[in-house]
Amino acid sequence: MQTPLQITFHGLDHSDAIEERIREKAAKLEQIYDRIIGCRVVIEVRHRNANTEHRKGEPFHIAIDLSVPGAKLVVKNAPKDSHANEDILVALREAFDNLERQLKDFVTRQRTDVKARAAQ
Repeated sequence: MQTPLQITFHGLDHSDAIEERIREKAAKLEQIYDRIIGCRVVIEVRHRNANTEHRKGEPFHIAIDLSVPGAKLVVKNAPKDSHANEDILVALREAFDNLERQLKDFVTRQRTDVKARAAQ
């Protein structure tokens, strides 16, 4: 990655274990495509009522912005179901799986464009 991985926590305390999991997932993306420019991950818990403490079961909102040459791939997991994404590890896995699919599609499109130009 050309710029360092950015990890931001909103509405919850920083976790070294979660940060390490994110770094592992980002490293896996770099194995798929080694020209990644940058990656920003935001983990957020939006409290239903600002006057109450964090309750168990609040869904995690995950946003990932991945910059690659000529494009920006974005994943936003904002659960509509109040019981979805209650486990941060599951929410991260789903978000990174979605981003991995987008990145693989991007790489495939790039290779197709290069082959088409070479044929011309």
